[in-house]
Amino acid sequence: MADLDKAAITARRQGPEMDSMIWIPGATFLMGSDRHYPEEAPAHQVTVGGFWIDACPVTNREFGRFVHKTGHITMAERAPDPADYPGARPELLVPFSTVFVAPANRVGLADPYNWWRPVPVADWRHPLGPGSSIRNKPDHPVVHVAWADVDAYASWAGKEIATEAEWELAARGGLDGAEFAWGDELNPGGRWMANSWQGEFPVQNTQDDGYERTSPVGAFPANDYLEPVSR
Repeated sequence: MADLDKAAITARRQGPEMDSMIWIPGATFLMGSDRHYPEEAPAHQVTVGGFWIDACPVTNREFGRFVHKTGHITMAERAPDPADYPGARPELLVPFSTVFVAPANRVGLADPYNWWRPVPVADWRHPLGPGSSIRNKPDHPVVHVAWADVDAYASWAGKEIATEAEWELAARGGLDGAEFAWGDELNPGGRWMANSWQGEFPVQNTQDDGYERTSPVGAFPANDYLEPVSR
């Protein structure tokens, strides 16, 4: 899609989930950062052609519509194939996904499995495992989806998965080289601009932004690429 102009891509927009997409003009921008995680470095110039992207992450409601129409079963809902795990105990070969569980005490940060735990029956419908539900979270981003699930949804919706460079360009909203997507101050005027961790990770999240886990789409300010287009 990055090699086509806006008119050509607009003509190709087909499928059931094409409302509320945003056109991102092509640009050359500074991708990555030298000040945060090592995998983000080095910051470097990248050129991206224009493309369409959803205004918000895919929600439970939208993903549920896809599942209802297609009967798709996510990877987290499928039991592992015993042939792929010879010698594994049968009781371990059950559908599962990993769930964030805050440890009781401080732990080393080198091993993410100090806070990510495998939980049977954790899936997009049951984000925390048995007994949990998305009933009151239709507008929260869908979770516990693997690449195969994302690819299947995109194909059904008539869309393409954004590249890392496309996503970062869209997230920056035309603001190039800033510390954060909205500027250089973490919470300007005391206002939290995104769902993020506050407190000592991973032991305590003070929830200053109002959310312990996911938040509904639209809960925080959008960037300057907000205006969606209609079919």
